[in-house]
Amino acid sequence: MDIGNVSAALSSLSYVDSGSLAEAVGTAMLSKALDSNEAYGSALTKMMEQSVTPELGGNIDLYA
Repeated sequence: MDIGNVSAALSSLSYVDSGSLAEAVGTAMLSKALDSNEAYGSALTKMMEQSVTPELGGNIDLYA
């Protein structure tokens, strides 16, 4: 993504209220953050479901 192109595109939208543009951008970023958090949560749930023996590695045998 080229920052110059983004800046030029945003400056060409001079007829759009900057407050509504900022609100739209914030809403889009929040949506992306929620989607990624949902993906991380489902990945964590899947990882925990695959852990058949969660107590494995909990004890260290120092006398072997």
